[in-house]
Amino acid sequence: MSLKAQITEDMKAAMRAKEAGKLATIRLLLAEIKRKEVDEQIEVNDVQTVAIVEKMIKQRKDSITQFEAGGRSDLADIEKAELAFLVDYMPAGLSDEEIAAEVKAAVAESGAAGPQDMGKVMAIVKPKLAGRADMTVVSALVKKALTPA
Repeated sequence: MSLKAQITEDMKAAMRAKEAGKLATIRLLLAEIKRKEVDEQIEVNDVQTVAIVEKMIKQRKDSITQFEAGGRSDLADIEKAELAFLVDYMPAGLSDEEIAAEVKAAVAESGAAGPQDMGKVMAIVKPKLAGRADMTVVSALVKKALTPA
């Protein structure tokens, strides 16, 4: 079953269970998927769906930070609940060791010599780790790997 189909089934289950918060979050996610399909005239696959979920998770994290800084814990709590529902659709994350191994392999594969080759390494590593690792962490590891000691 595709991830999109799983999300649709979860929406139906949330409707039956009368879980208003989960239902609202899933509807937002499905609306974003539909928007992408209509805008780009494509059928969204699992990789694209994970990218959409990842984007929505990043938005929720940013919102939580902003709401907490502004003293709006009520709104931050709503965003945290949405975040918890969205995280369920992400594939299992990689450990730090697995990420480091992928970065090391990408550096070797690209023949990168220094920080100026960071784009080459990221171009190799991003498709492999998308949705399975936080790209800011990956970027920091690539930068560290390319910086002479």
